[in-house]
Amino acid sequence: MSPSLAERKSTGSSGLDEILSGGLVPQRSYMVRGQAGSGKTILGFHFLQQGIDEGETALFINLEEDLRDLKSNAAAFGFDTDAIEFLDLSPSAAEFTEDQSYEVFSAAEVEQEPLTQRIVDGVAAVDPDRVVVDPLTQLRFLMSDEYQFRKQVVGFMRFLRDQGATVVFTVQNTESHPTDDLEFITDGTVRLGTEEYGKTISVPKFRGSSTQSGKHAYRITDAGIEVYPALQPGEHTGGVDLEQVSAGVEEVDTLLGGGIERGTVSILSGPTGVGKTTLGTQVMRAAAERGERSVIYLFEETKQTFLARSRAVDIPVDEMIEQGTLQVNEVEALERSPQEFARMVREEVEARDADIVMVDGIAGYRLTLRGEDGMLLQQMHALGRYLKNMGVTAIFIDETRNITGEFQATVENISYLADNIVFLRHLELDGEMRKAIGVLKKRTSDFERTIREFRITGDGIAVGEPMSGVRGILSGTPEFVDRRADGSDSAAGDDE
Repeated sequence: MSPSLAERKSTGSSGLDEILSGGLVPQRSYMVRGQAGSGKTILGFHFLQQGIDEGETALFINLEEDLRDLKSNAAAFGFDTDAIEFLDLSPSAAEFTEDQSYEVFSAAEVEQEPLTQRIVDGVAAVDPDRVVVDPLTQLRFLMSDEYQFRKQVVGFMRFLRDQGATVVFTVQNTESHPTDDLEFITDGTVRLGTEEYGKTISVPKFRGSSTQSGKHAYRITDAGIEVYPALQPGEHTGGVDLEQVSAGVEEVDTLLGGGIERGTVSILSGPTGVGKTTLGTQVMRAAAERGERSVIYLFEETKQTFLARSRAVDIPVDEMIEQGTLQVNEVEALERSPQEFARMVREEVEARDADIVMVDGIAGYRLTLRGEDGMLLQQMHALGRYLKNMGVTAIFIDETRNITGEFQATVENISYLADNIVFLRHLELDGEMRKAIGVLKKRTSDFERTIREFRITGDGIAVGEPMSGVRGILSGTPEFVDRRADGSDSAAGDDE
């Protein structure tokens, strides 16, 4: 009886299972392809180890590597090589003759084919539920031509499948021997590759079920392979409550028409040193006072610097961390892929119930893309949409280039992603450097269209009354305005 498509065998990697919508369909064969060193064999061991953990029998058919080295390397990753059965057909073992064929395993042929006999005997002795053949392409060098090679591969897979096994076989990409011709015999293909931002994994073919398309990421660690699926916002929802909550500063709430709605995306933009991170941290402080949990990802400064600066403006970050209402994660962008970062965020949201996620800042996050500029909007859109779908409030810090001068809403052209845009500006007035704050955009309600003075003091953030006596703030040439008796304006110093 054919296995139900609803039944799945885990690959041993939760990330790959997610991409495959649950795992592999039993009693079918799957190809893992990639360059040397991409991790194909490790992925095979994950598959076998999962079977051992579930009480199944597992067989590794080795066609290339020295068996002692193979076991030693697998054990170093934590795989139980004592529980896995090995059939060693590496080059030091008996070789196939040119006229051998796996197409039909008849008794007469087995007697004439010593290597085939070893396969039949080995499989019969183990009666495996799971089989890994590594690498299947090694058989190509034992065949007289490509036609014979393909015949033997077809017969080999049929034989293993008829024994009730689910099969994973690896193939190595080479220029002289492409592996595209082997996809016709498989029920699915897992492709390992490399992009500028790191190692990628994709599933271009999978019979019987839909999979997550596109390129996902993976990393080889001391524990094997970690797979990070690309974020699929539409598959996640936790309910969205647009309740309005305080940002923690009365005047900022006034600018925002009452506060920030839960489950929205806010961009805090402005030049370096203007107070964007401090304002975002103040929002998280207000959330902590409500008993909510916030997470900040620092791409552009160290955790130590962030904590010291927050303490200096009377934001009790140490107390927040101790109480579990704040998690501070320092991220080294060049060591992470965008998919891996998305997995970090998902764990905080889905496993630890984060209410606010703050990314500081977008320019640092861009480095995870390793120059893939076209991906920035796509990745930021997916992240923002996911957080909104989960009812999480998102704060993205965007640093504009100009200290003063011409106004920029955002540098990365991501304003369309935001429900709220709060901008901060440096001002030079009468030879003094000052700061201003305003709201450029708010989708969910009306907002105050004035610009207020913004100050960071030892007691926290202070926001003044609307700067009605100054004009030209956004144009980059601010100047004081005198109010005439008739109600009209004139710039300070104008002739009467």
